[in-house]
Amino acid sequence: MRLRHSLAAAAGAAVLILTVPGSAYAAEGDFSYTYISSAGNEGQVTLHDPAGGECITLAEAAQEYSQPPAHSPKNRTDSFAIVFTNADCSGASFTLRPYTGGASERLKLRSVLFS
Repeated sequence: MRLRHSLAAAAGAAVLILTVPGSAYAAEGDFSYTYISSAGNEGQVTLHDPAGGECITLAEAAQEYSQPPAHSPKNRTDSFAIVFTNADCSGASFTLRPYTGGASERLKLRSVLFS
């Protein structure tokens, strides 16, 4: 009888471990933005399945005094993308909808957070 209860408890614990999502997840899809290089050329970066729940500072626009901010973000992920005017997800923010969220070159950003 004890063995049966122990096996049932172990099986229940295994099911819980397998079904409870972890705290880290990825936003599925692509997030893209445009930046200006140090030579003055325009480039575009796409983040594929970016990490969710953690701040992503955009390397091409991270330095406030030596690099212009990125612009024209397009959110084609399954999560909301919150873009920030400063690195480390600080400053003013704007939220882009999942799948179809986007903005023009007027929206400047240096970091993004997927929720």
